[in-house]
Amino acid sequence: MSETDERNRRWTLALGVDADEEGATALSDSDRRMSEALTALYGNGDDAPKKGRGGLGGSAPRVAKWLGDIREFFPAPVVQVIQKDAFERKGLRQMLLEPEFLATVEADVNLIADLVALRGVMPEKTKDTARIVIAKVVAELMERLERRTTDAVRGALNRSLRTNRPRFADIDWPRTIKANLRHYQPEHRTVVPERLIGFLRQQRRIVDLEEVILCVDQSGSMATSVVYASIFAAVMASLPVVATKLVCFDTAIVDLTEELADPVEVLFGVQLGGGTDINSAVAYCEDRIERPSKAHLILITDLYEGGNADALVDRLARLVTRGINVIVLLALTDTGRPSYDTELSARVASLGIPVFACTPDQFPDLMATALKREDVADWAADQDIKLIRPEA
Repeated sequence: MSETDERNRRWTLALGVDADEEGATALSDSDRRMSEALTALYGNGDDAPKKGRGGLGGSAPRVAKWLGDIREFFPAPVVQVIQKDAFERKGLRQMLLEPEFLATVEADVNLIADLVALRGVMPEKTKDTARIVIAKVVAELMERLERRTTDAVRGALNRSLRTNRPRFADIDWPRTIKANLRHYQPEHRTVVPERLIGFLRQQRRIVDLEEVILCVDQSGSMATSVVYASIFAAVMASLPVVATKLVCFDTAIVDLTEELADPVEVLFGVQLGGGTDINSAVAYCEDRIERPSKAHLILITDLYEGGNADALVDRLARLVTRGINVIVLLALTDTGRPSYDTELSARVASLGIPVFACTPDQFPDLMATALKREDVADWAADQDIKLIRPEA
């Protein structure tokens, strides 16, 4: 194919020009199917299908075929974008209730959020398919995030807790040498350590454990954040070096801590949608903090408070005074660009609480910083993350 023909072909596909129109470049069968798949969703410059080409229609088999076509012609990230547009432009969200359709979908975090939101109205036959789809995405996320989270959390705690009676394998030689330089023996050209410094073994008593509570807003706008937070909670709950709790809320509160061994079950326990009562959720978490000096409350919410905002600010101030390490994440998403209540977020930031959004790939390092009680603002600056400015 000449360069001119290829250019015309690309314009034909981009503009959705009918192959029968005068002057249009003839399309191959594959190109024709690709054009029809796009035209069914986007139309020819508007939302209306062209010249007898039906839209996506209302039946699961027709949409399933359409999904099969776009998966054949485009890579997975593009398919996910097209699917999202189809759900929004063509009202196909109800099609997720059809197992035949669900089995053909290119699954991602946003789709999982949709499935969780629809769980209450799903037929039982669809729930089985939904579990398979959710389990597949959860497994992929666990593979992507588990190692980094485990290494970051264990590394933070192993290096922040030390002992002067370490086993030989646990000796921190750089710190030991630095602490014993005054015992340098010139004739032997070596240091004779009087005091050993080493890492504390991981087998620790419950009273020694750092305590992490992920308190997650499950209102509809936070759906993707809920999925990621559930994955991270499940990973951290598997570590014996930290005690992890997961609390989800809207106007009701759901404590999912006992379900953390099964991330899929956790997601099926989430109730996406509804209003937001952040203050009541934080009060619930406050009552379950056993060791304030070792506690970290990660509040994941856009701070659109439907309850008592003044009471929430007062409660957060009290938590900080008690020595609890409080961090507010406005979003935990791949984009890291949240919509949030600017006024309330500034008030919370005025308490000295870091308020910002981060991506799932940044979250393990954030947790390591928090567990070591290092300055989160400095960490955020290194990550080029903008913190919310305190109220003037």
